[in-house]
Amino acid sequence: MNSRLSRRLVSFSSIWACVFAICPSLLSQDKPASSHAVDVLNSMPHTKRIGQVALSPDGTLVAYFADRKLTITAVDGDSSHVVSVEGNLPLRDAAWSADSKQIVFVADVDGESPAAQVWTAASDGSALVKHAALKGYVEMPRFSPDGSKLAILFIEGIPRIAGPLQPMTPLAGVVNDQVYEQRIATIDLGNDHWSQVSAPDMYVYEYEWTPDGKAWAAIAAHGAGDANWYIARLYRINAENGEMREIYKPKLQIAGARVSPDGKSVAFIEGLMSDEGSTGGEIFVVPINGGTRSDLTPNISSSPSALAWTASDRIVFAENVDGSSGFGSIDTASRKVETLWTGDDAALPYGSFWISNGVSSGGTTVTAISRQSASTPSEIWAGAIGKWNQITHLNEGIKPTWGEMRKVHWMNRSERIQGWLMMPKEVVPGRKYPLIVNVHGGPSAACMSRWDERGMGSESVMGYFALCPNPRGSYGQGEKFTQANVKDFGGGDFRDIMAGVDAISKEYPIDTGRLGIRGHSYGGYMTMWAETQTTRFAAAVAGAGLSDWLSYYGLNDIDQWMIPFFGASVYDDPAVYAKSDPMHFVKAVKTPTLILVGDRDGEVPMEQSVEWWHALEALRVPTTLVVYPNEGHAIMKPADSRDYTQRSLEWFEEWFAKAPGAPATASSAAESSAPQRQTVP
Repeated sequence: MNSRLSRRLVSFSSIWACVFAICPSLLSQDKPASSHAVDVLNSMPHTKRIGQVALSPDGTLVAYFADRKLTITAVDGDSSHVVSVEGNLPLRDAAWSADSKQIVFVADVDGESPAAQVWTAASDGSALVKHAALKGYVEMPRFSPDGSKLAILFIEGIPRIAGPLQPMTPLAGVVNDQVYEQRIATIDLGNDHWSQVSAPDMYVYEYEWTPDGKAWAAIAAHGAGDANWYIARLYRINAENGEMREIYKPKLQIAGARVSPDGKSVAFIEGLMSDEGSTGGEIFVVPINGGTRSDLTPNISSSPSALAWTASDRIVFAENVDGSSGFGSIDTASRKVETLWTGDDAALPYGSFWISNGVSSGGTTVTAISRQSASTPSEIWAGAIGKWNQITHLNEGIKPTWGEMRKVHWMNRSERIQGWLMMPKEVVPGRKYPLIVNVHGGPSAACMSRWDERGMGSESVMGYFALCPNPRGSYGQGEKFTQANVKDFGGGDFRDIMAGVDAISKEYPIDTGRLGIRGHSYGGYMTMWAETQTTRFAAAVAGAGLSDWLSYYGLNDIDQWMIPFFGASVYDDPAVYAKSDPMHFVKAVKTPTLILVGDRDGEVPMEQSVEWWHALEALRVPTTLVVYPNEGHAIMKPADSRDYTQRSLEWFEEWFAKAPGAPATASSAAESSAPQRQTVP
């Protein structure tokens, strides 16, 4: 449930935020100065986070971001250069020139409203040149094929950072249809003159130059950026005059458009995607000037997530394979799909520049990826697919303090479901332990084995089992599986999760009287839904949850996302929403519930959490609502993020201590494997 900028719901004032939960000055006043959760969080290992990874087209250099700086490292390890600009501004979004001799990147300028600079440097980090200083949001800089120009995506005058997780701008005064469009602009590197090229009434989400430099293939939509990504189309845009020609109108969502080396075709991923930036589906190709699309991966049993052409008849792609990472290739003529590598760690491309555009002298195409797992923190690796060498050592020697992560499977009737189970840090024979179910966001997303200091890792150190399931609607088992919860939110996906609880409880020493459930966004919705359908959970934590589809439809910033999942708007088919609506069944809730949300969340507005809190208060269900001021859908401020985790852990600790801890009866196990949805009044 992601967004960009369009209309904004009417939010409560900062005074209301204090009444409902916390002001910044109250963050630490209503919880103990020290607790087991505090000790656990203080003991967590802290790692350096690696930003975007960009491989030079010739496959010899890797650029990445860490600690606000850009580092350029040779793949063979011979040299490394750190790039910083005047004022030590935070840097992001690097891209290489076609000849691998220059790199472009963006520097963010501090201020109340976004402002950015566009810089280039030589491949060794020298010859720094600032080409533009712009008031607004800038992203995705790209050299033209001949190196004479830069293209960027630019939102002029936008009052906030663009992006699906950022705090929305509150409404004030007369509300009109003012729209901030993200347009393609170009910068002439000869004289640094810049101008906006693409149409002023189109929001461009992504683009790529054609090999001749005369056009771009772009994914764009009319109107505002938030909701309209879900109905965006594929265009060919003239790089001189901005003239747009529609190439393809998709049935679902599209992402990752890439132009073939001969300039004749555009490949892209199309599928049911609940979030911009969370990509999965099948790989299609369409002629650059429009025509019939071709599905290159019909009925593939994985979820492709990124692609690149390595020749005019060959595509290499990254994929989620049953909750694990994978890479494959396609011969576009024969449509033969080949598996190149699979592994249980999260080995992922980060950005567009993850594969060289040529073949090295050894006959191998070089790739660069970010690689991590629950037992190994993130580092950058480069080389042939499956034969990578570690390039960075930023987190050398850091070890997990939590238990083992295991890949698990279970059956829900005819469906085989996959998930990830983290063991408690210590397991004593003869003892039973609580289990926390962590429901991922999306729903078009997936749990993977990742380094997780604030989620499953902290739960493990608390002494809990932690399960992250990939129920129907998730990536990893093909597009049919991803679409299996269409018009069925809270149906098959919920039964998949509960079947996993039963399966894990039979195989591991789980205290079924101390079960917990938590999640954020779709995971927050599923947490709210679960406590209307079963009383098996001793405690629940709902982050940015969706409680009432009718009010949500009228308030959220991305209403177009719901149409593919429900087939119509809530006004046209209220019944299909009502059967999945937690608020219709709220009187069945008995589970103590902690509710957490940002006050400027446009994706799942704060009011949804307020509704749920108000209902539970009226029903005398133990509940606490925490509203984080000036936060969006993602809780980004370090202090707020820690507070979110600490409160969650303390909530489970409190209510697990009050639970009877008795094993589940045969009747309750039967209930969980086939829960009955109540009839809507």
